[in-house]
This record gives sequence, structure tokens and C-alpha cells, in this order.
Amino acid sequence: MTSVQRRNVGRRKVEDETREVADAAGKIAPPQTKSWLAYILINYRWVLVCFFLLPVSFLYDFLFYLRSKAIFYLNSAPSKHKERVKQVQDQIIRWSKDGRKSPMCTARPGWQNISYRRGKYKKTLSNISINMMDILEVNTTARTVRVEPLVTMGQLSAMLSPMGWAIAIVAELDDLTVGGLVMGTGIETSSHRFGLFQHICKSYELVLADGTLTTCSKDENPDLFYSVPWSYGTLGFLTAVEIEIVPIKPYVKLDYHPVKSLDEAYEVFEAAANAGDKHHFVEMLMYGLHSGVVMTGSMVDKPESDKLNAIGDWHKPWFFKHVESKLIASKHHTEYIPLRDYFHRHSRSIFWEIQDIIPFGNNILFRFLLGWMVPPKVSLLKLTQSDAIKELYDNHHFIQDMLVPITSLKESLEVFDREVKIYPLWICPFKLPSEPGMLKSSESDKMFVDIGAYGVPQVSNFHPIHTTRRVEKFVREHNGFQMLYADSYLTEEEFESMFDHSLYNEMRKKYGCDGAFPRVFGKVSRSVRE
Repeated sequence: MTSVQRRNVGRRKVEDETREVADAAGKIAPPQTKSWLAYILINYRWVLVCFFLLPVSFLYDFLFYLRSKAIFYLNSAPSKHKERVKQVQDQIIRWSKDGRKSPMCTARPGWQNISYRRGKYKKTLSNISINMMDILEVNTTARTVRVEPLVTMGQLSAMLSPMGWAIAIVAELDDLTVGGLVMGTGIETSSHRFGLFQHICKSYELVLADGTLTTCSKDENPDLFYSVPWSYGTLGFLTAVEIEIVPIKPYVKLDYHPVKSLDEAYEVFEAAANAGDKHHFVEMLMYGLHSGVVMTGSMVDKPESDKLNAIGDWHKPWFFKHVESKLIASKHHTEYIPLRDYFHRHSRSIFWEIQDIIPFGNNILFRFLLGWMVPPKVSLLKLTQSDAIKELYDNHHFIQDMLVPITSLKESLEVFDREVKIYPLWICPFKLPSEPGMLKSSESDKMFVDIGAYGVPQVSNFHPIHTTRRVEKFVREHNGFQMLYADSYLTEEEFESMFDHSLYNEMRKKYGCDGAFPRVFGKVSRSVRE
């Protein structure tokens, strides 16, 4: 049997399994024909976004910034934190006294989180209100910051940068929360040095199923500490996190390396990722299977005056378009970027998703007139989605982050090109230590990569279920992982083969989680999301 025949047999097998999963559950409808109404709503959505969502988003961010500054400098957050923890404990005690009628989850509405989907389970589970969004303490001696779970990346970088510090991994979108990055995961261009977001967390404070407040770290309750990441809120309610901070310099010297073949892309990227501390930041954007730009950056004190580029200014081109210009120029280029601009370089364009919402958003006239209000908040975009837009996104959109060993990168890019052909692709390396928990690497400090695909597939045979399951199958066969925020069509058996549940299961039994919290699969499967 030839390799092509084997591939076709494998594809048919996945499609057969997919039909069984979808048909048996009866929960996932096949793609529907796109109606003219859906076309109008999706193509002219920019009217609502530009004239309503942008001003509301800007006003909200401005007021929240003032609130955060005031609370931090008044130092009122620590005392309020104790009150908030007590409120969570009281709710759990009431839930228990009322007969534990259904498992618990946070009461935060699905539209407020950064992921595309909303959890159906919010409607049937017992909702526990957790309004914790403040920075509690910055300890420069211990090199840590202690925060509540709803603190965002934008909030942290705005507060710490003027002090000369930053958390070791700053996820690039402003609205990503610490809690989401702990319970799911977080990766950034410094991850080749520091690992995943969980690897810069020093301790977690949780309220358990019986209302007990506990703290865990590598030295205190270590089994629980290693089980919290990727648990998706199914072991307890996260109330505080202690995170590693590092000293920073005000600018990033960023080198752009255009690559013109898949082999060259792999060689340049792999060498940069495995260069240890030579580069503070490593990232690659692929604009086609054989074309991309590898970026390496290092923090510096002063820029060369003629090479300073404040890419975060409202009138500047979207970052991914700026990078593409380096590919077109086809030569090595160096420039200096203010550090906080670099941290949030993908925020204004929500990577490149904004181009499908505001098609003319990168036009110089739009940038000068309205660019200072961009981006709209993802939560508001979700809140104002019509059913027609949801259906269109369901059937014609693909959002995934797949984590695979760096040795499988070339083959992975070929799979993504064949299955979805979405470009740009975001490629980010990360070190995966061999530690207990959901993710296990057989080798110490093995290098992985995150392949992020966000957008409209440019292949004629795209099917949201069949295509995703083929990609998931490839990732499982190559000892990779799927980020939990994205659509997952894995069966429960497949999911538990992708992630090591052994320690997680022990912790659920030890802390009485059965009946108190759903399992991870019960919160991340596509069948429980809408």
C-alpha cells in the first residue's frame, strides 16, 4: 500500500469515527448552507463594531485602568481579597446545605471569557460568583507578584512595566486572564526559556469542594500544585496565584529573518528556539507553506535612534502586516520596539482575526481616525453575535492551537496546509519540563511548538468536524496536545489518551471532587459548548 493510499484509508477511518461521534450524540449539526442574511450580517458587521463596540470597549478599558491604578496604590485589594474568599466559601457551604443538587462552576458568563465558545454547562450547574480582579502584592525581593484570577495581561504589564518588572511570560492579548492561563494554558515568545504559563507560577490559592481554603506549591501540597494546570476549574475555585517576575529593559531589539522554504524555516526557527538564553523572544509567522518570517528579540536599554518603531501607536499598521512587509522585502531587518508594545503586538488586530470583522481596518485613513479605539473587546463581540453569525463561524471558521514536539514541526505545517490552508500561522516554541500533571514529557526540557491557526480555511473540502478530527488524530499520534479553549471533537477516551489523568484522578478522589465539579472533558468537549 502506498503512502497516499494509507493516508486515504486513515482519513476515511477518522471520518467514519467522526460520524459515529456526531450522530450518536445528536448534538452537532452538519454545516448548513450559508444564507444571504448571514452573508449580510457577517460582511457588514463592521457598522456595529465601529460605531458602537469600539467606543464602548475604549471607555470600559479606560475606566477599568483608572480603577486598577487606584486600588493598587491605595493598597485596598489585600483586605478586600479576604472578604471575597469568604464570600466564595459561604456560597459553597450554602450549596452543600441545599443538597449538592448539581456540580459547581464559576458564575462568570460565557461571553466574558476570551475563548470563542460559551459553555452550555453554565445553564445547568450551580454557579458560584467569583469577582476577583485585583493585583494583591508585588514583591521585588522574592521576584513575585500575587494576583487574583481575573487579573489580565494588560493590567499586569501596565502596572509592572513602570516599576521595571514583568511576569516572565506575558501572553500577547490584553484581555487574557491569569486564571484562564493557569486552568487552560498560556504560551508566549519567552516560553522557549521559561516553559508554559504554569511553569512561572509559584503557588496557587484555592477554595476546595468542602469550602476549605488551601495553598499549594512545589513544597506544599505538591500533588495538587501539579494537578491544577489544565484542570479547567474542576479541582477547586482558584482565588489567587503567585507568579514569577523578571527585571526588564525598556526596548526590544527585534531581528526579522525572512525564510523562503519549509526546510529553511525549520532550520532557522529550530536553531533560534534551542539557543538557550541567547534570545529573550522567539516567534515565527508563516505566510505560506514555504514562506515566513522568523523573529528573534532581546531586551536592550537604548535603541538606535533611526531604528525605533513604536508599533503599538494607534496609527501604525497591524503587526502581522508589518511582518509581512519584511517577507516581501526579502532581507534581514533589525528594529527597536518599546517593550510593552512588543508584549501586546498582536492585541490591536486580535492576531489577524480583526480583518474579517473590519476588512478595511488596516487602511491608513481608518487607523488615523479610529485606530486609537481598536481593538473591540472579544467579550463584546461574542455578546453581540447573532445566530446567523454563530452558524457562519461554526461552519466556515477554524480556531486551534496545537502543541507538538519541534521535531514534528515540518510535518505539522504540511498537515495544516493540506487541511485548512490558513495563513498567517503563529508558531511559538516552548520548553516542556518533565513534571507531574496533565502534560508529561519523557525527556527533561523537551522543546515543543505551538501552531496557532485562526481564520477562514482556504480549502474546498473543509468540514468543521471531519477536518478538526483529522488534525486532532495527527497531533495525538505525534505525542502532542490540543489547547482546551478550542473546539475539541475528541471522544472522552481519546481525550484521556492525549492528557495524563493519573494524578488528576487521584486529586479528585482525595479532595472529594466527584459530584462537586465536572471532569475536564465535561467542560471542554465541543458537545458541551455553544
